[in-house]
Amino acid sequence: MTTVKIPPVLRPQTGGDAEVSTGGSTVGDVLRALVEAHPGTRAQLFAQGGELNRYVNVYLNDEDVRVLEGLETAVADSDTVVILPAMAGGHP
Repeated sequence: MTTVKIPPVLRPQTGGDAEVSTGGSTVGDVLRALVEAHPGTRAQLFAQGGELNRYVNVYLNDEDVRVLEGLETAVADSDTVVILPAMAGGHP
C-alpha cells in the first residue's frame, strides 16, 4: 500500500491520522481510495470535474505530480504521496 501524508488541515477528516495507507496503481487511484475511506477529504482535494483543486499540491516522492503525469502518475507500494495545500496571503 502507498503511504499518504496528510496535512494538518485535513487531519480532522482522517480521524487525526497524519499518515494513511491506501491502495491504487496511480496517484489518482490512491487519492480516490483516500476519499472513499475518508469522504470529508473530497471537497478539499477534488474539483467538481474530478481534477485536483488548483490550490492542492500533490507530490510523489518529492516530485510534483503536475510535472509528471498528474493523477495518472504510476505509484508503487513503497511510494509516498504528500498532500500540501497551497498557501496564500501574507503581508505585502
